[in-house]
Amino acid sequence: MQNGRKTSLVLGGLAVTFTALAAAFLGDLPGRPVPPPVVPLVDRAFLSTATVRISYADLVKTKEDLSDFECYTCHQKDKPPVLKYDENQKLVLPKAHRDIVMGHGTHGRNNNCYNCHNESNLLLFQPHDGRDLKFADSTQLCGSCHTPILRDWESGVHGRTSGFWNRTLGPIERKDCVNCHDPHSPKFPGRPPAPGPHQLHGQSPTPAAT
Repeated sequence: MQNGRKTSLVLGGLAVTFTALAAAFLGDLPGRPVPPPVVPLVDRAFLSTATVRISYADLVKTKEDLSDFECYTCHQKDKPPVLKYDENQKLVLPKAHRDIVMGHGTHGRNNNCYNCHNESNLLLFQPHDGRDLKFADSTQLCGSCHTPILRDWESGVHGRTSGFWNRTLGPIERKDCVNCHDPHSPKFPGRPPAPGPHQLHGQSPTPAAT
């Protein structure tokens, strides 16, 4: 009789305990674990390896239409184009070149086409050292004035370099200046930086003020 009473008490106590636990869980009294923060996906634009512009050299490699670079379709070979300036000594571009925006240098003194183009042969560039450079050699033209930047470009510090840093594994490719800079208005507008690494564990709690 006494053993049966003890058994009933034990069973009753267990029933009360489990009922209380069930009520606690249903009422969310102990709380629930905080769900992990949602990690936002990186904008695919940051993953693109495409350059802002396409250089003449790239067009040659991919065998694109180069008719836009045939200067003598419109100009005469034996007659260099005459440059015209307004009353403020600002270069007046003909309608055929109305898409060009001249802004090479904040001083405004580099608004002469023949600072870079060879007036005797419009298919060539003419750097300050007297060389004749083809359109595909435009980076060497830029470097004739911007020597420190050319040095940085050659070392891989400036510009876009792709391929293998370890040359034993494969070649590297350095994009030309004009793949990013408009040669007539080269100031690069820049781009927003890629987001930094995300803390998967969430932000640290802010310490309470004392």
